[in-house]
Amino acid sequence: MKIKFLFAALICSVIGFAQSVNDYKAVIVPLRYEFTKTDNQYRLSTMSKSNLVKAGFAAFYSNEVIPAEYNDRCQILYMDVKRDNGFLVTKLFVEFKDCYGKVIYTSEIGKSKEKDYEAAYKESLDNAFISINALHYKYSGKTVPSESRVVTAAAIPATVVVAQNTTVATPVANIADPNLLYAQPTENGYQLIDKTPKVVMKLLKTSRPDSFIAIKDGVQGSLNAKDNQWYFEYYQNDKLISEKVSVKF
Repeated sequence: MKIKFLFAALICSVIGFAQSVNDYKAVIVPLRYEFTKTDNQYRLSTMSKSNLVKAGFAAFYSNEVIPAEYNDRCQILYMDVKRDNGFLVTKLFVEFKDCYGKVIYTSEIGKSKEKDYEAAYKESLDNAFISINALHYKYSGKTVPSESRVVTAAAIPATVVVAQNTTVATPVANIADPNLLYAQPTENGYQLIDKTPKVVMKLLKTSRPDSFIAIKDGVQGSLNAKDNQWYFEYYQNDKLISEKVSVKF
């Protein structure tokens, strides 16, 4: 009986700390999804934004300049549409992620047997949004924590603490910098977005926490921490170019 009580209490505490879509002010819609080849192919981005607005969300394309009230990246959800494999059936589902790439909500799978791609994607997306509409979204006014995870000192093994003391200090971001970039985790590193938001640079992890392989506008170089600053370094006409970059991880 005691075990059941403790288990129930644990479940309640997890639910209490879980983020809801209602805790976010707006949703950013990408112009291209992983399974599409061009921006707004089959009008998927247009249909995505339209469905979001119908569901009560404030929605913006990733290349839009959004109002100042939405400047806090972590108060916004980032939409992604995924395609599931199906024989003679188109299957789509929607994911909402936070500014750290953590999935906050996944919709039910929407299906269509239409043969025309645009018609099939529209029907599948509309069906996926049935579960999203059922959420009855309404912004709660809550402030989302600046970190997606809170780790207590007691939860960190002593060996990890010792190891952290030997790492290079991460440069402190200047929040007032108008060119400040925000780091969003990806599978192999990060993508850096500006305030519009637009992906400015992609980072790939290396064996060093103070150095990344960096790609910007098709140019590959490295992002390195030096003198409490981040620098994007690359070669141009056999000359090393070093550009200071302000990043908030």
